[in-house]
Amino acid sequence: MDKTTLILNVLDEMFPNAKAELNYTNHYELLVAVILSAQTTDIQVNKVTPILFKRYPTVYELSSAKQEAVEVLINSIGLYKNKAKNIIKMANQVVTHFDGIIPSRREDLESLAGVGRKTANVILSNLFDTPAIAVDTHVHRVSIRLGLAKKTDDVYQTEMKLYKIFPKERWTKLHHQLIFFGRYHCTSRNPKCLTCKLYEVCKYDNKPKKV
Repeated sequence: MDKTTLILNVLDEMFPNAKAELNYTNHYELLVAVILSAQTTDIQVNKVTPILFKRYPTVYELSSAKQEAVEVLINSIGLYKNKAKNIIKMANQVVTHFDGIIPSRREDLESLAGVGRKTANVILSNLFDTPAIAVDTHVHRVSIRLGLAKKTDDVYQTEMKLYKIFPKERWTKLHHQLIFFGRYHCTSRNPKCLTCKLYEVCKYDNKPKKV
């Protein structure tokens, strides 16, 4: 069995139902949640978004919000001041330039405040069925350890390499599976190397030797 097939099979076995862990009910809510999730856990974001969305249920309400008022609602997450500014500006841009509808083109998404390539990839793959892999810290770390990318690669280079290695129809599911693998198994500290079914193909320098 080749390495690519092995990785896909193991991830399918470990995380057959991997999906976004952010809570949302529509396009607007997911976009806001993803912007808020930068350098913050999904668990923390899920704690603040119910109150935020109750106060500002659409981009129209959020676009006219006072930054200080939004900050109060999200101040338990990292970088909350900057994120409050960004989601208000994003809402204004969506209202002004896209008639209140979250755009489905990458260029349009990346024109919004707080939205970079990673966030755009999450939105494209989860909302618009556009195959994409968002390379966050978990995906980047796992890709390097599994020898899918080099230590010197940046997140964009890693993303491009993953596209070449794995079939397009697997990208969206694989994105979530790699996140779960990095979040719950191949963790930054104390990864579960000795019980890992990908031990033999792993390139991690500090993996313990099997007795």
